Amino acid sequence: MNVLVLNCGSSSIKYQLLDMGKEPVLKAKGLVERIGLPSGMIKHKNNKDQKFELETPVSDHTVGINLVLDALLSKEHGVISSLDEINAVGHRVAHGGEYFTKSVKLDEEAISKIEACIDLAPLHNPAHLLGIRAIQKILPKVPQTAVFDTSFHQTMPASSYMYAVPYKMYENYKIRRYGFHGTSHKFVAQKACNILGWNFNEKKIITCHLGNGASITAIKNGKSVDTSMGFTPVEGLMMGTRTGDLDLGALLFIMEKEKLSISQANSFINKQCGVNGVSEISSDMRDLQAESEAGNERAKLTLDMYAHRVKKYIGAYAAIMNGVDLIIMTGGIGENSGHIRDLVFRDMDYLGISFDFDKNSKIFGKDEVLSKEGSKVKVMSITTDEELVIAMDTVDLVLKK
Repeated sequence: MNVLVLNCGSSSIKYQLLDMGKEPVLKAKGLVERIGLPSGMIKHKNNKDQKFELETPVSDHTVGINLVLDALLSKEHGVISSLDEINAVGHRVAHGGEYFTKSVKLDEEAISKIEACIDLAPLHNPAHLLGIRAIQKILPKVPQTAVFDTSFHQTMPASSYMYAVPYKMYENYKIRRYGFHGTSHKFVAQKACNILGWNFNEKKIITCHLGNGASITAIKNGKSVDTSMGFTPVEGLMMGTRTGDLDLGALLFIMEKEKLSISQANSFINKQCGVNGVSEISSDMRDLQAESEAGNERAKLTLDMYAHRVKKYIGAYAAIMNGVDLIIMTGGIGENSGHIRDLVFRDMDYLGISFDFDKNSKIFGKDEVLSKEGSKVKVMSITTDEELVIAMDTVDLVLKK
């Protein structure tokens, strides 16, 4: 069964085509960017390592998806001979609000609920809907599904997801913690338990998804009970260009001093802060590590701040769950930055962690146990694959009787 996975942004479409046989195979992947601008582009690569790039105007998402399908059908670099070989389309959808606790097969009722969440994700959900409608137009008989960033976190108790604002703000506007990266958090936790031979539904797990966007989740007996991202993906950890946790009074003070409008303040906390804002060097951990090793004190401070916040959330979530059995590092930084993992797990022996610092320095992009034999709490590096999760959920939903 071939599943086309789409992640539609406001001006881009990321895609993968996966053959979901006994062993899933990635047949092709790519990116359409600069949608709506005079000069658009598609970058495509198939599983034979054949690459294709084309600069062309991409007026809207329908045009963009047609470019994707043309690339998949191409005699030179394509991987299918007919559109009939696409059996289903799975969409990554950022926000499902309180409507969706799991992935769904799309019909008009589900689409209307995604539309109802536009106020909660004004930059993301409209783009996802454009992709859904484009597939309806181009491939009207192909079933579609939606896999939500927020759905895994719908098991959080009210004590975790409610904010200390007047209750009517929740009743009127649904102001609450939603959390994101749920697809990744659930996937890596289940994957790690499978590797260890553990029952996912019987363990206390802390998953650290560390990338340009970053979040941490507490998973108890198979359910998300707390997570660091909130009403938006700005809250929580220090990120590439996002502030993470910030005193609201400080934000108001900055807005007054810098004479920032609401729109400018939104851009400030999302695009001008975080790792890049503090270091004034880069949002890439590799650049900061190189600068730190060369003696740059600002780079060192930024790395220390980043690790401090990860360590703090791990401690908080261990307290919430009355202990922890497994801590997982995933995402681009979590999987590949031995230096950040080193900083995070120093002086964590109080929690029952015996960390293998020597082994840690040699592990990059692999599924590995990073704690020593006999460690009360296991630590693992686990590779995430959100597109594969979307494809797996899509197969289950489409084949369900």
